[in-house]
Amino acid sequence: MAAQCVTKVELNISCDNLLDKDVGSKSDPLCVLFLNTSGQQWYEVERTERIKNCLNPKFSKTFIIDYYFEVVQKLKFGIYDIDNKTIELSDDDFLGEFECTLGQIVSSKKLTRPLVLKNGRPAGKGSITPVHFNKITLTSSRNSPIEFECINEKKKQKKKSYKNSGIISVKQCEITVECTFLDYVMGGCQLNFTVGVDFTGSNGDPRSPNSLHYISPNGVNEYLTAIWSVGLVIQDYDADKMFPAFGFGAQIPPQWQVSHEFPINFNPSNPYCNGIQGIIEAYRACLPQIKLYGPTNFSPIINHVAKFAAAATQQHTASQYFVLLIITDGVITDLDETRQAIVNAAKLPMSIIIVGVGGADFSAMEFLDADGGSLRSPSGEVAIRDIVQFVPFRQFQNAPKEALAQCVLAEIPQQVVGYFNAYKLLPPKNPAAK
Repeated sequence: MAAQCVTKVELNISCDNLLDKDVGSKSDPLCVLFLNTSGQQWYEVERTERIKNCLNPKFSKTFIIDYYFEVVQKLKFGIYDIDNKTIELSDDDFLGEFECTLGQIVSSKKLTRPLVLKNGRPAGKGSITPVHFNKITLTSSRNSPIEFECINEKKKQKKKSYKNSGIISVKQCEITVECTFLDYVMGGCQLNFTVGVDFTGSNGDPRSPNSLHYISPNGVNEYLTAIWSVGLVIQDYDADKMFPAFGFGAQIPPQWQVSHEFPINFNPSNPYCNGIQGIIEAYRACLPQIKLYGPTNFSPIINHVAKFAAAATQQHTASQYFVLLIITDGVITDLDETRQAIVNAAKLPMSIIIVGVGGADFSAMEFLDADGGSLRSPSGEVAIRDIVQFVPFRQFQNAPKEALAQCVLAEIPQQVVGYFNAYKLLPPKNPAAK
């Protein structure tokens, strides 16, 4: 099994207007980085150097962190006034802290947050500098070309006077830039997240505890869990955090006609929900207002998102990428239409995640995933990219809550980079694009 390639990000920390805890001098601040993997447990990772008598420190010691797109990586930066030589922080003055995710930092490039005390009250202002990478580049010009000696080891051993067997001189070199996922995100590329929810009759009456749409006393079901799990990761990469959410397979008021593409907030002119919590609230409000029906058609929602992805290509920059999450309980009805829709969408900045809930036969979904080969349209056209990721929710029922998102989102960075590199599109804020 090949080792996983890990991207590392380097963080610089600077603070402004720190509290002054020292009498007769200024605070001697130090920054401590804490990570949270799950729950409320934080653990210390690293510390910067201590800067004497400074209320506006710019720490030279950087934090280098492994970056995983598919994980919500919670960070906490604590600032302490260090006046002794012990490593314990409990005997040092606490100057404030702030919490964020690594995804928020890399997607905003520069994140500024006010420092707060343990009681939540303000404690000065803290800022974090842009994430940056150290790159080594070889350069050459006609006046100073890059040259390499050709050495024949056998001749070198036989003759003391031997110098080389010639020189290779690189007169001109053209470097083709291939951006990474972080290059695109930090360069201003937004991930546009859309949710499609299956409201077909096979889910069962939402009022019944046996229904997949039944919301348990603790406020969850498999649909809500999937939305939360995937949405919490994606939301860090969308600036306005306004997400369209649609339902399919239900009869909707007032005519009670079956719709396969209705906004779950019942506002066709503005189907956007405010954050992941907004999607959750719209879903809960939608359930009692509709009649679950059928069939299970995916193509209308796929084509809907594809229209926006197609419009984004007119900008000719890597400014937008679209991720569609479809949550379904049953066998797809419009398989041929969906195959064609996916083949068309593969030409666009778009990926599709399908989460199957319940215990139905999902063999058709595995077919759409096409991990065993390229997906073809009914006419035989081959999808130029693999953009579908399917997982059955039942595989994660006993797994940590983060596991579902890690599985379905793991391929997104590669799909984003693959699309933009194929069309030679650079990030809008990338210096190389100028």
